[in-house]
Amino acid sequence: MTEQTDKTPSVLKAAWIIMVVTIVSKLIGFVRDIVIANYYGASMVSDAYYYAYQIPSLSLILLGGVGGPFHSATVAIFSKLIPSLKEKPPEVVNKLYSTFMTATIIFFVLLSVLMYIFPRQIMGLIISGGSEQMIHLASVHLQIMTPLLVIGGIVGIYYGILIIYKQFMLPNLSPIIMSLAIIGIVIAVPNDQKGYALAWATTIGAVLQLIIQYPNIKKLGYKLKPNFEFVNNPHFKEIGELLFPAVLSSTVGQIHIYVDMFFTSSISEGAWTAVGYANRVFQFPVGILVTAFLVPLFPIFARLVADKDYNGIKNYFNKGVGVLLFGAIPIIIGILVVGMDAVRLIFEHGEFDKMATFMVTEALWFLSVSIIPYVFRDSITRVFYSFNDSATPFTVAFSSIVLKVFLNWILISKMHFGIGGITLSTSLVTLFNACVLGYFITKKMKMDYKSLFKNFLKMSVAGVVAGVVCYFAAAQFDKLILLPKIPFELLKISLIACICLFVYIPLNLMMKMEYASELFDRLKSKFIR
Repeated sequence: MTEQTDKTPSVLKAAWIIMVVTIVSKLIGFVRDIVIANYYGASMVSDAYYYAYQIPSLSLILLGGVGGPFHSATVAIFSKLIPSLKEKPPEVVNKLYSTFMTATIIFFVLLSVLMYIFPRQIMGLIISGGSEQMIHLASVHLQIMTPLLVIGGIVGIYYGILIIYKQFMLPNLSPIIMSLAIIGIVIAVPNDQKGYALAWATTIGAVLQLIIQYPNIKKLGYKLKPNFEFVNNPHFKEIGELLFPAVLSSTVGQIHIYVDMFFTSSISEGAWTAVGYANRVFQFPVGILVTAFLVPLFPIFARLVADKDYNGIKNYFNKGVGVLLFGAIPIIIGILVVGMDAVRLIFEHGEFDKMATFMVTEALWFLSVSIIPYVFRDSITRVFYSFNDSATPFTVAFSSIVLKVFLNWILISKMHFGIGGITLSTSLVTLFNACVLGYFITKKMKMDYKSLFKNFLKMSVAGVVAGVVCYFAAAQFDKLILLPKIPFELLKISLIACICLFVYIPLNLMMKMEYASELFDRLKSKFIR
């Protein structure tokens, strides 16, 4: 228990560092989205780009991003093999690194060649409800962005190695490179040539993202020498056993997106762009929370499993999820009360009009309720990976495809929910995955759900009270305050945020909610010191 207590400050310190870096990265990402929205609005060109980007983003963000299968497999296997983080890696580790990189490059090069040769067939299948012009635009965008497939796998391995060595900043800062490339190129390219500027900018940004990682990898002592020893290699076999189901699981998640794209293409022009922007707004606070706490916790989970310290896993899991849930509830309140104000402030400029603002907000409202199961699902998945079990998350994700299709069909085709139906079905599927994974982990170890949900109940009560107070405060603000758009939205969002925290946090402390009390004591001790 002493060891666990000693580790907690370092985890919290890492979490704060990652949170600050991720906030900077997300803010620049928002500037990128504002620039795109200003020049393209919710149009056919932006739809074509976002439709096409879903395929290369499978590699760059889902598979190769922080928390993706390549990062997770690298952390889970290499963290158990590296004897010391202060020394150069031994030959066996470097050899495994070369084998893993060689296999990754071969696989993604073959995949990218197929994508480049058959873009029309691929996009025609995914957006079959779209026009011929839309399919053609998306096909060309896809061809331009095929290098992202190879880059994503390599960057994922780089991320994993850097995080093992506690270099948290670079993996979380590197997405800024892509954002800056997109911002610069979209602004610089003349208006009559902006059709494919987004795709070129994204590809250039991904190449720069790879280049910026390499020097640190080399400095740590990792050298790539083509190695084709894929057979009779026990450590590579471990990577494959963990990676293959995890990749399939992420691919299944992408299939969910393709299902959404299929149904969204029949709603209205700009609908898929609106869903994409809603996801970006959603991922800004949620991504910061999840990345900040789960990135430093995952290597600890892996080591605790190796030591068979199940009480330690239980303790860290409850604390991590508890803190994430504690932060998630005010986010939900903010989205429901001032979500439209935030979307209007960020995006409603240039070609992005009031109708586009409403479309994004509608999608965001229904997506907000997925935060709670999202946090639990991502946390419990890391525990499965620590047990070298990625098959169970894959099986659960795969089984939810049918549920996703059914819910979209009911909500979009039958009940005509529109854009909100797309994100509502996503929230329900996330809840399904979280519940099933939460049940199956108990087959490996006993979890302390009673303590976790007892604290969650207290948070929820405080959240409901805070939400009601914020709703009435926002309504009064709309009646009493008359200001130009930008100062009005800024003042309203700031005021509601303050009211929410001043009601939510004291209520949790009054009810002696464990994680709020612990965080409060830690912050108080820091200020006193």
